[in-house]
Amino acid sequence: MFVLAQISSLQLGAAVAKAAYDEVGAIALAGMRLLFSAIILWALVRPRPSAIAAHQWRAAIALGVVFAGMNVAYFTAIEYLPIGIASTVELLGPMAVAVAMSRHMRDVVCALTAVAGVVLLAVPGGSLPVSGLLLGGLAAACRASYVLLNRKVGRLFDDWGGLTIALAVGACLLAPAAAALQGGAVVRNPAVLVTGLVVALLSSLLPYSLDMIALRRIDARAFGILLSLSPAVGTGVGVALLHEHITVRQGCAIALVVAASAWSVRTARRPRRMASGEAG
Repeated sequence: MFVLAQISSLQLGAAVAKAAYDEVGAIALAGMRLLFSAIILWALVRPRPSAIAAHQWRAAIALGVVFAGMNVAYFTAIEYLPIGIASTVELLGPMAVAVAMSRHMRDVVCALTAVAGVVLLAVPGGSLPVSGLLLGGLAAACRASYVLLNRKVGRLFDDWGGLTIALAVGACLLAPAAAALQGGAVVRNPAVLVTGLVVALLSSLLPYSLDMIALRRIDARAFGILLSLSPAVGTGVGVALLHEHITVRQGCAIALVVAASAWSVRTARRPRRMASGEAG
């Protein structure tokens, strides 16, 4: 439930951001996304830096660096790709984590099925811009690191202090660069700050918080496989809100990814149902 809510919120935020690209650039929106998220969460959590140990600082700072890279890569990728396609390429990262941490052959098959769908998008004849696919690949690498680091930070901090520090670090890295590169668009049209706030709430604050809750309850392997629902949600959001078009080939590729996720969830739940039946 937490993962599905996270996916829905994230894709809605991406749609809001992409709809505003005529007024402000992707890097500026990514910077506002992290900056507003960090300010809101800091005001709510009020972490005490003096009470944070060195090993906690290292994990939170590493997560903050990943936040900055992931935001720039993904928000720039959706300039070139439909949201559903960008989400599918980004999924390579979590699926790589799922394969690396797998202990059962069925999980490897699920992950490889999802990867096959992504490969179908990238082979010659896929009619997708190389720049968009490369940016999606960078987002995938950042997303893989994010899954592992977010879980680590969630375990090192009893409260939301780790996530707050990480968002602040990401904002400190990205916001100045965004202001230097695309700050003029914000000055000319201050109303985009409202868009930035909405994107921050939908694409950062809510999903990152839900991720941390989910990663405290399930392992990174299961989390990575469940994230394969994101291309289907992203495609639906893109078609409904942005009137994006998906070809038959691209639809088949996304379907492979979603099928892998459904199979994984079904096989993961079956033992629990059997155990409950035996207990009864």
